[in-house]
Amino acid sequence: MEALGRLINIIPTADGVFVNLKNASGVTFIGVKSGGDTYTVQSSTTATGGADLAVVTKWYENANADGSTVWTKHADQAAAAAVVSTAAVVAIEISANSLPDTHKYVKCTSTSTGLVYAIVHDLTVQRAPANLPALGV
Repeated sequence: MEALGRLINIIPTADGVFVNLKNASGVTFIGVKSGGDTYTVQSSTTATGGADLAVVTKWYENANADGSTVWTKHADQAAAAAVVSTAAVVAIEISANSLPDTHKYVKCTSTSTGLVYAIVHDLTVQRAPANLPALGV
């Protein structure tokens, strides 16, 4: 079986899009913008509105979007909903366990023109890619 459907599901254009974590253990948001950006994570029970999700204490940055440099870990902030990065790429992992009770939706929003990808991982039910549920709402 392929990774898509067994391990991961993806939303390639996820800036400000709620991701349903009902059938997954977490999501990694990848933000891409030359010169960096600010990314804010929110959660919701109904995929509307949203409350800041102040659980981010670490994230990873990469200076180049072409994979020519290694990832750098940042673990120097108190739990917060926002990540401010000057790097070209940022990776923010959110565990489904970190969502408040009754919340199953999470989103990451760029405050500028950054691109956001959502990689939903550790799927609780594995399916062929054609049978994966829609993640975005």
